[in-house]
Amino acid sequence: MKLLSIIKERTLIFDIFMQTPQSEQIPGTLIPSLYETDFYAWTQEQAKLLKHREWSQIDLPNLIEEIESLGKQQRAELRNRLSILIGHLLKWEYQVSKRSRSGVNTICIQRMDILELLKENPSLKPYLQEALQTAYIKGMALASGETNLPRKTFPENCQYTLEEIFSDAFYPGEQATDEVME
Repeated sequence: MKLLSIIKERTLIFDIFMQTPQSEQIPGTLIPSLYETDFYAWTQEQAKLLKHREWSQIDLPNLIEEIESLGKQQRAELRNRLSILIGHLLKWEYQVSKRSRSGVNTICIQRMDILELLKENPSLKPYLQEALQTAYIKGMALASGETNLPRKTFPENCQYTLEEIFSDAFYPGEQATDEVME
């Protein structure tokens, strides 16, 4: 009997979870918008309204906010990838005994991903110089955390130029050897 009760309760919880959110108006409260209750459905609805040029139906304030947010996400992705790349360049330079193919691969992949991001978003190129110091601080934290070297081991400011950072031939300290690449 108790097992049957548990099954019914879990079925009820599952049914409630799987229901499409409904906006029930409660006296004295605002009706939550689709943007607040089901973001994916909101995006699909906005795309449909734009395609059909139903300008008066578009949720303009939230649409503006989301478009601005997309631009910020691209900048954040650039900074994050640059941080990882710089962190691995620092590890390469300061932890010579632990150099590996994995480190080389991470450096190569991050370079390719950043260059692809810049190709798809060329207006981010001027932001690179601004992002460099922030990315360096994060990269230094990554390198310090993964190598157990104190942060004071690393220079306070980035010693690499953007040209060096993106050069396939640049591995600070020493070039990647065939031994590491094999």
